Amino acid sequence: MDDELRKRGTSMVAEAASRMSSDLSVAGLPASLKATRQGAVGTLWLARSEKRNALDDRTILGIESYFTSIADDIKVVVLAAEGADFSAGLDLGEIKERGIGEGIEHSRLWHRAFERIQFGKVPVVAVMQGAVIGGGLELAAAAHVRVAERSAYYALPEASRGIFVGGGGSVRLPRLIGVARVMDMILTGRTYAAEEGQTIGLSTYLVDGGEGFATGLELAQRIASNVPLTNFAAIHMLPRIAEGDPASGFATEALIAAIAQADDEAKARLNDFLEKRGPKVKRV
Repeated sequence: MDDELRKRGTSMVAEAASRMSSDLSVAGLPASLKATRQGAVGTLWLARSEKRNALDDRTILGIESYFTSIADDIKVVVLAAEGADFSAGLDLGEIKERGIGEGIEHSRLWHRAFERIQFGKVPVVAVMQGAVIGGGLELAAAAHVRVAERSAYYALPEASRGIFVGGGGSVRLPRLIGVARVMDMILTGRTYAAEEGQTIGLSTYLVDGGEGFATGLELAQRIASNVPLTNFAAIHMLPRIAEGDPASGFATEALIAAIAQADDEAKARLNDFLEKRGPKVKRV
């Protein structure tokens, strides 16, 4: 039954990708990536399903290139994957002969690429299914919203292979689930199922098989409807305020709030709300 659900989910992802228009503004992406768009929402697809979307250097460079050159009229990006797995992590074949200096530069490449996601031009929604392992989990952790299908599972198997996380996982993952849980995953090879991942904070939304991309797209369209300055403040300022000392945080918050409410589009939306033309928050 689980295999049937995974196959159905895979076919639905492929169908969704085929319905979206190609983003011709993105040039030079490797064959392991595909860029599509639907209105103001761009989608970057991991497209190396025959390798369980393992991340090699060309793919990481392509991710960096895509998030550096996003078109101005794209307001949100969905990060999704073809096939049954989001990503099985680092392509180990590329690192077996690397020396220390090369290894450092390899990690710096991943750090640079994933920073383009976390602190880039637009919010990013990751859609996860199947294996979200090692570097795949590090990639997902750089996104701002994470949607998991029930087939998703999470692991950091680096210790069993004699290596260590190198794509920012030691920085981002403890902020999501705590140092103790990340240490446990590394030391014992613990695997979290989708439901457990939702409980501890690896995902923001949990949906049934085959519903991940549709949910991610819906969330992205909702985010795209926000005032861009507010989205910028949420992805750039909120993390920095949260990690700073409270006094600096309060001062920064006051400044950003003043800047945001002075924006012309914000003023127009506030006026619409006061004149009962704007949307209201509804009970769920």
